[in-house]
Amino acid sequence: MSDFKWTAIKPLSDQERQIDLAATQPLYDSWALARQRLADSSPENLKKFKERLIRRLSIETGILERLYDLDRGTTEALVARGFAEELVSRSNTDIEPDHLIDFLRDQEAAIQLVVDCVAGKRRLTNGVMHELHAILTKHQNTTSAVDQVGRRHQITLRKGEFKKQPNNPNRPDGSLHEYCPPIQTESEIENLLRWFGQYSNEDPIIVASWLHHRFTQIHPYQDGNGRVGRALVTLVLLQADLLPLVIDRDLRTEYIDALEVADQGDLTPLAQLFARLERAAILEALSIDTDAEIAQERALTSAVIESLAAKFNRRMEEKNTELRSVNSLAEQLRTRTRAAIESTYNELKAPIAHLGEPDIHISNGGRDRNNAHWYKFDVIKLGSASGKFINFDEDHYFVKGAIRVARERLVFVASLHHVGRELSGIMEATAFARLESFEDSDDRERIAEEFTPCSLEPFVFTYKTEESQIAESYDRWLDSALAVAIKTYGDRL
Repeated sequence: MSDFKWTAIKPLSDQERQIDLAATQPLYDSWALARQRLADSSPENLKKFKERLIRRLSIETGILERLYDLDRGTTEALVARGFAEELVSRSNTDIEPDHLIDFLRDQEAAIQLVVDCVAGKRRLTNGVMHELHAILTKHQNTTSAVDQVGRRHQITLRKGEFKKQPNNPNRPDGSLHEYCPPIQTESEIENLLRWFGQYSNEDPIIVASWLHHRFTQIHPYQDGNGRVGRALVTLVLLQADLLPLVIDRDLRTEYIDALEVADQGDLTPLAQLFARLERAAILEALSIDTDAEIAQERALTSAVIESLAAKFNRRMEEKNTELRSVNSLAEQLRTRTRAAIESTYNELKAPIAHLGEPDIHISNGGRDRNNAHWYKFDVIKLGSASGKFINFDEDHYFVKGAIRVARERLVFVASLHHVGRELSGIMEATAFARLESFEDSDDRERIAEEFTPCSLEPFVFTYKTEESQIAESYDRWLDSALAVAIKTYGDRL
């Protein structure tokens, strides 16, 4: 074990500016266009979606800090209906329900301050940071500190004030993680704010990652730094007209590991985590069922008539060539995908030759092949699991690669499809495999079948994307998906 020694924070480096976010950057312009359409067609539902997102963020940020725990069912109820104490019973959480609600409302109020700062074009200053900290810790009165001889003890938490004592935590292995000494906190924050003010034209997700990490390195408050740091991420993203991202409790280990890698000089894992979460938020926003939600809040007959008229009008307006030009890129990626599957299956022939001669069939799918409806159920199932709406009213492309040896067959499918209830010019690629078993080598009747998702996250692209911009990152994504399929198939053979 070894202690981590604090060093002064550094500005955004050229290496950090070059972090590969090719799967996310094209979404910025596409989301701006889609957000405006949602704001015009259904402002109330877009507002409610953002409110739910902020409530989820408010819940998860406290769980990450181990301020409290809360079961999933109650979490969903609070996200849907708001922070009401009657929704929480003592068995749902590890603290008193009224204390939990106090924490949640404080965290929601802090995000509202961020929203107000962005709307009012307030600069990020010491004063804004102190306001955020005071709001976030309103119902937290004490924290721990280390005295001059290394003993940890409870002290009164100074709200909205920089730390007066060291706040270096002991890691599980017994080593010490050293943050900025109190005497240098003020000057380090000044550096942070000065550099941040110079980055308005940089990629917002890279800037948000940099700001969060450097703020965490300083750890300027006695406690509450993680909550303030994540609120600063929201500020950067909202300034760029993006959505708040939610670091879920299940991502806690990945998130902390990414921060520790950043401590060693590599911001890439943190930026890629933030990019993945931002993509997920945008794709979920595009899947808002505006017509159904409007109908719930208005008289049924008038709502149905009104929403139908609005829907038909929007469809007419959105049938434009520019947004659907994303289909051309999907066709290019389909060609790229087929070549990769053929290469992978040909490489697989030699290692499994002792089992028999592999039978390989690879085919393309899409409207141009009159089979775009294939695998609709599987693709929708994968999308629904992450809260997305897969739009099969628009073109769907896929590549199917089947390889069979003796009794076992692998069917690998890469699907390229539109996301969102309305045409947005945004598509994603997902991949899955079917492992099929037969009675004997010549049999055509399946006796068993297993479905396996092969991509941890989708690969997103838009009508603004050029193939050259994403070729390398798409190839890596596809290679990882194929590796999952081949590994699963190999375990079966």
